[in-house]
Amino acid sequence: QVQLVESGGGLVQPGGSLRLSCAASGRAFGSSAMGWFRQAPGKDLEFVAAITWNGGITYYLDSVKGRFTISRDNAKNTVYLQMNSLKTEDTALYYCARNNGAPFQSQNPREYDNWGQGTQVTVSS
Repeated sequence: QVQLVESGGGLVQPGGSLRLSCAASGRAFGSSAMGWFRQAPGKDLEFVAAITWNGGITYYLDSVKGRFTISRDNAKNTVYLQMNSLKTEDTALYYCARNNGAPFQSQNPREYDNWGQGTQVTVSS
């Protein structure tokens, strides 16, 4: 079992940056692929990015490629999402989750477990 706690969200102007963190507890973290998802008001949960257990390979939603970077530090039991050039359409509640053994680039929320409580990102002028 892995417990996840997200942080780092906030209010930022368009074009700005934020770095989200997801702190994990539990031995399974270091051997698990991880993902970030987001949910905007009135919309479905949306995949954002994923990373393999060792951080060697990453995968992104097309609309965030080149702007967002997922990374991890297994020594600190933390996964990050660096978000640059933020747009108003990036406004959402952002969640991290542990891949439950599916291919690491899975975009299906049902193939992830141990979800955090989310951190709110609001992009507005």
